[in-house]
Amino acid sequence: MRFTLMLSRGEYRDFTSIAQAAEASGWTSITLPDSIFLPKATVSKYPYADTDNIRMYIGATPFIEPFVAMSWMAAGTKTLRFYPAVMKVPVRQPVVLAKALSSLAVISGNRVSLGAGLSPWFEDFAYNGMNFERRGKLMDESIAIIRGLMSGEFFEFHSDNYDIGPIKMNPVPDRPVPILYGGHSKAALIRAARLCDGWISANADTDALKTMIGRLNAYRRQYGTADRSDYEIHVMDVTASTLDDYRRLAEMGATDMVAGFVSEGQAMLDDIRRFGEEIIARI
Repeated sequence: MRFTLMLSRGEYRDFTSIAQAAEASGWTSITLPDSIFLPKATVSKYPYADTDNIRMYIGATPFIEPFVAMSWMAAGTKTLRFYPAVMKVPVRQPVVLAKALSSLAVISGNRVSLGAGLSPWFEDFAYNGMNFERRGKLMDESIAIIRGLMSGEFFEFHSDNYDIGPIKMNPVPDRPVPILYGGHSKAALIRAARLCDGWISANADTDALKTMIGRLNAYRRQYGTADRSDYEIHVMDVTASTLDDYRRLAEMGATDMVAGFVSEGQAMLDDIRRFGEEIIARI
């Protein structure tokens, strides 16, 4: 059973000390959110919480670009892994994204995964020159392009959305970068089962997670990925707090437990170490 520390409150001033404390306390990974900008107005609704509250959170929280943040923390650690949860992949140009991901994987010694997801915000697509209505197709094709470019061989891709190559990227990591897909919809679970190396939940309770993991595993059987022993299931259970809670999640199939704290500064470091002593070390 592995544990991921979720950073989501603009803790960038303490990134180095947080990462080092997490590594020393037995955490496996750190994850952090992705937000490029806050539009003054939006036509979209956020699917996992009240839209107005989420917009207030985005407006009040300083978001460091995930590749910058992960590079900074990787430089101060040796074993800790990193992934965004989740990065808005189809609003980014996939060749540039693949280059950043490949570079970080190489310099960190393969300590990065790509937590990928669809942005729910229409403006993320429109203001980056992407078609919101094509977002699902853009995601599928971006995953194919990222994987192809990080093969280290000449690669080309041609579709209605992209016209790329043949091109070759150097350097590339000596092992594939895991791609973990986030989302609760049927389409998200299918994409995670069909195209990716794992799944990431948003905030949910134990009962909801049990249902979603069951559906995910059914899709994995359908798409031939059920036998993969390296498949990752990262869950954020808002009701989990005890050893028994996390053990139940593991029995349901979760491989990685995500937990976060509302504290800041020294209190955050104390919470990270306390969780390591009371939960991680006793699992």
